[in-house]
Amino acid sequence: MSNEQIDRAVAKAKDTDVVEVGRGLLPDSGRVIADGLLRQGKPAMLVADGNTWDAAGAAVERSSREAGADLVEPLIYPAKPTLYAAYERAEEVRDRLRETGSLGVAIGSGTLNDIVKLASGELDQPYAVVGTAASMDGYSGFGAPMTRDGIKITMPCPAPKVVVFDVEVAAGAPTAMAASGYGDLSAKIPAGADWILADAAGVDPIDPLAWELVQSGVREALSRPAELAAGVPDAFEGLCSGLVLSGLAMQVAQGTRPASGAEHYFSHLWELDHLGADQDPPLSHGFKVAIGTLAMTAFYEAFLRRDLSRVDLDAVVDRWPSWEQVAADINATMTGPLIQKGLNETKEKYVDAAGLRVRLGRLRDAWSDIRPRLDQQLMPARELQRMLGEAGAPTRPEDIGLTADDVRQTFPRAMYYRSRYTVLDVARELGWFDEIVTEMFAPGGLWS
Repeated sequence: MSNEQIDRAVAKAKDTDVVEVGRGLLPDSGRVIADGLLRQGKPAMLVADGNTWDAAGAAVERSSREAGADLVEPLIYPAKPTLYAAYERAEEVRDRLRETGSLGVAIGSGTLNDIVKLASGELDQPYAVVGTAASMDGYSGFGAPMTRDGIKITMPCPAPKVVVFDVEVAAGAPTAMAASGYGDLSAKIPAGADWILADAAGVDPIDPLAWELVQSGVREALSRPAELAAGVPDAFEGLCSGLVLSGLAMQVAQGTRPASGAEHYFSHLWELDHLGADQDPPLSHGFKVAIGTLAMTAFYEAFLRRDLSRVDLDAVVDRWPSWEQVAADINATMTGPLIQKGLNETKEKYVDAAGLRVRLGRLRDAWSDIRPRLDQQLMPARELQRMLGEAGAPTRPEDIGLTADDVRQTFPRAMYYRSRYTVLDVARELGWFDEIVTEMFAPGGLWS
């Protein structure tokens, strides 16, 4: 992934103006932040915890003073207990920024970035982030996943104006953080396949630049899992760039489609079930995504064992359920507030029999072109499982406190969870969904 790609992404990004990813960036970080963020004449407030302050915060403070930046007293949370992305924390940062008249600079990864991002967004002012771990792709993304009133939701807010990501700092972070980022980046494999299908079906056209930013270097970024686990800095360059480009691609496309497909719905549903929330640190997003990615990669393998070009379209359309029948199934499948969410989301992508004929007809008629593209995009599930294991990421449901049956039961919930069109929807429309899921968990399957 080249600097030229980052420059092109920044030129099209809605919020981010400056991105620096490379080795040995901390000594110059103050100048980058001052030039890119502090032109409004406001001072900066560094926000960190005890760990991220030691890893990068003190160096950023020193560099900022050398660059002549005006700094207010930093806000440094204790290293323990673990800091959570809770709305009341964002309120604390927001109030401190308002009181000091300063602009926020997050020193950290997911939680700290999201807290400062939301606090700054609520003040309608820009912020910067100095990344400390290759743990997720949200550094350059918009929106902040936040727990509020006991429910985790993604709250709208702009992406950072400035991103500085020193690869050597990321390489020195705990290995589990890189493994989490590796899991998040691996999701781009099945997510890309989902976008190919949605594009071919006429549902969601591929944005060429957003596609290139995510997909052109993802295999290279994933190619050195054992070296990532060993903390080899050279191996981190592709991972760090890939995670940042993923967030920029979401800005370019003005949505999350370039970076996520059905595999992320598994993680979201498990997060709503509070899976691993009582651990210290909590079970990471990337670890849950890793299992969702393997689930969807295995689903694709079973899906592609069938020949869509030979589908009897008349028979498929004849047995297509009415909306009332689909709604009844959603009521039986989802629980609590997810019932209404499932109804709303699924209604957006539901089509009547005539619409189904058009949608599936496009896929059937173009299958000779679509199938090779999917083969090129996807990786064998067992190969990806091996690579995730070498990176230190989960490879089996039990690694994150689930059973294979828990994953199996998540499939229908994932299908109804979002309006985004994925292979789960194609399989449902073709009448293949139940048999594919059954096949996946039969003897000989990935987790049998």
